[in-house]
Amino acid sequence: MDQHIAAQLATADAVRAWDERRAASEVTNVAYANRLLDVARDEEAGRLAIVNYRPRGDRESRLKLAYMAAYLIATRGTLNANEMSSVLEAPRDRPSTSVS
Repeated sequence: MDQHIAAQLATADAVRAWDERRAASEVTNVAYANRLLDVARDEEAGRLAIVNYRPRGDRESRLKLAYMAAYLIATRGTLNANEMSSVLEAPRDRPSTSVS
């Protein structure tokens, strides 16, 4: 999660830098768009690494849920059904139990 936060900050810095370069006509719109696409792909990979991370215990599970909730609120994002299942998955050290 710390790595993802650092990556988010680096992403924001990269976007600001490319915005400034585009505003100064240092880069073409195509180069700008391609760089932003690269940044978005990197961010997506980091997000998916957290979504797919399997917590080793209850503490990590709670941290993962809290982080994902904060991330989704901050970005106004959503999870698809598979991502939601992964986020809610039981930690590795105990079997999954369903509540009926």
